[in-house]
Amino acid sequence: MLCVVHGKSFSRQLYKRTQWTKTRTRAFSTKLRGGPAAQILIQTQIQSRARAHEPIIPYGYGQRRTLGGIPMVLLPPVVFGGLVIALWTWKCCMMVIFQNKIIYMPGLPPNARRETIAEYRNQCSGIEWREVRIKPMDGTKISLCVASVNNIDVCDTRIVYILYFQGNASSIPPRLPFLSPVLRMLGDRSLRDVPVRYTIVCCSYRGYWTSKGRPSEKGIAMDAAASLVWIRDDFLQHGGNLTDSIPIVIWGQSIGAGVATNLAAQAHLFQRTESKPPVSLQALILETPFISVRTMLETLYPQKWLPYRHLWPFLWNHLDSSKALGLMRERFTRAGIESPKVIILEAGKDELVPRGHGAVLEKRCRDVGLSVEKRTIGGAFHTEVMVRPEGRMAVVEAVQKLSERLFSQSRGEG
Repeated sequence: MLCVVHGKSFSRQLYKRTQWTKTRTRAFSTKLRGGPAAQILIQTQIQSRARAHEPIIPYGYGQRRTLGGIPMVLLPPVVFGGLVIALWTWKCCMMVIFQNKIIYMPGLPPNARRETIAEYRNQCSGIEWREVRIKPMDGTKISLCVASVNNIDVCDTRIVYILYFQGNASSIPPRLPFLSPVLRMLGDRSLRDVPVRYTIVCCSYRGYWTSKGRPSEKGIAMDAAASLVWIRDDFLQHGGNLTDSIPIVIWGQSIGAGVATNLAAQAHLFQRTESKPPVSLQALILETPFISVRTMLETLYPQKWLPYRHLWPFLWNHLDSSKALGLMRERFTRAGIESPKVIILEAGKDELVPRGHGAVLEKRCRDVGLSVEKRTIGGAFHTEVMVRPEGRMAVVEAVQKLSERLFSQSRGEG
């Protein structure tokens, strides 16, 4: 036998091995004496001799190194590609599972839930804010931040409510210094003409500020509906009648715009009931709005080869303002209710929401037959619309115009 075989010697050795195996098979195919035990012993001896006559083939000759059937050359790219796919899959699963924590951030900044109204009282232009606790349908305790201007006795039940919905981070108290000038200007202007009592009601979503629970689109929708119920009760407590219609402006900033449009699409919440007066939605103010969560997902991940933008079928938070505007128009018309005017306030240097979103929503309003006005606040970033005087004046003028239209008859009588 050869220990190292090459060329013709290797071929000759294979030929000899084949011939020996054939001979062995013919020689012992006949019946042997001694029964089965003898046959087993002879077969074992033959197998041992056969292994002894096998040639020793050097390692790697005519073979390829493999791992699980994968050639060694392809192993590094397969491992690297598998790692990338595993990481993408892991991140996609985390984005779907924890989407509520990604969209709603009540803990940013870290002290957001510990802030108080008193810390910002000196920055509120003399406006006195108070905290009110209410319970939505599911029993979760949430907070409202409420302030009013002008005495109810002077205004003679002429009341306009402004229901405000915040963005996805921080809490209500840091926003009070920017909301207070709006309320102050409205009060001062109304005293020169027909006195009107203006009340701003800021809804603190569940999980935000001092509100209990955890934020979700479904839960926040219940919070918004409960805020509307509180406004009806407050109107009755200040001398309103069940037959009187309550003028209201719904104002939402960023994701609050999605909350505002979703609330406005629930036409049955504005109709009169046996114990509640009707609510007249006069205007819908959308500050730095986006079209929907799905559209924002595509905006944040524009690369089509990334898997994240394709996760929209797994979303349970939609906040689709475009769809809600169409539903609002359809349901208000069906219920015989006049549709509100839509005011879109767009930040000129918005670093989060592209300017195209405001244009799409404006076109959507026109397509469904809604009165719409879009204003761009130059130089403002996403959260700076109310910081700029133009942004505050845009809200003041919109609310003042509807007040003049509503109470023009009273002004003529005066």
